[in-house]
Amino acid sequence: MTTQPLTDPFGRRIAYLRLSVTDRCDLRCGYCLPKGFKGFEEPEHWLTFDEITRVVGAFTRLGVHHVRLTGGEPLMRRELPRLAARLAALPGLDDLSLSSNCTQMDTLAEPLYQAGVRRLNASLDSLRPEVFAQVTGGRLDQVLRGLRAARRAGFEPIRINTVVMAGVNDGEIEQILEFCAQHGFTLRLIETMPRGRTGQAAQHQYVDLRRIKERLERRYTLIPDLLPGGGPARYYRVGAGETRIGFITPLSQHFCATCNRVRLTVDGTLYLCLGQEHSDPLCSLLRAGVSDEELVAHLRHAITRKPERHEFNERPAQVVRFMAQTGG
Repeated sequence: MTTQPLTDPFGRRIAYLRLSVTDRCDLRCGYCLPKGFKGFEEPEHWLTFDEITRVVGAFTRLGVHHVRLTGGEPLMRRELPRLAARLAALPGLDDLSLSSNCTQMDTLAEPLYQAGVRRLNASLDSLRPEVFAQVTGGRLDQVLRGLRAARRAGFEPIRINTVVMAGVNDGEIEQILEFCAQHGFTLRLIETMPRGRTGQAAQHQYVDLRRIKERLERRYTLIPDLLPGGGPARYYRVGAGETRIGFITPLSQHFCATCNRVRLTVDGTLYLCLGQEHSDPLCSLLRAGVSDEELVAHLRHAITRKPERHEFNERPAQVVRFMAQTGG
């Protein structure tokens, strides 16, 4: 491993890569992908498993130790457990995790766990079947079945990601929290972000999570807490039990000062900020025969262009790519 850590111009050490293995998804969450969207990347432009392994290996040489498999919906990438096993075997990678909508976890949970994936973030925006269908176009029972399979396989922790939307699911947060407590899950509430046409259109549903936290505090005792690998969430223990709740607040209380991550899309574009357009195309570099040493040097230089922060509040319309095109 390279001795000098990967550090951006603002002194933030980059240790986390979010790796999108596909931009496709079997659901259509209104804040992520528009209904009827067909502008997906062509398979010939996808990074191959060999190319993905090379890039991740270069990042681990630079001190990146956490990789999260994302999409779109990552379980739609064929032979994903085979890729996961290759990544898990890389020296220096000690945390391989997954973000998923869990519709296919009933068949893939065990193979993925055996391949080396240990932690799971699962998207679940409602426990009411009709609301879930309204938001995602999918079936709640598939997700619940997938979550049960993930628990049986041994995934730990399992974190439930809920995007809070006014007039849609903001009235059932307490019920989702009780569901998480019952099953040993951690709940993470997320503010809607003006990403792409869909995200910008959904901003009328934006909920300031500080208001939700105040509401929950009237019913529960929330004790500040920390969780390993907790990402941008501010966590609280719920009362004297083991249940935790996290608040991800990119608009009301942004967390850019502690950002330690970059994102790699399925076509090999390296995005340096979720809320900016700073990027670096790696696919052409890989297919031109770049050496491992040159790739490491290229990544180190790319990080020098990571911006200080997003501008969701100041310039909400500037990011035109959809969430699924960036990898979440």
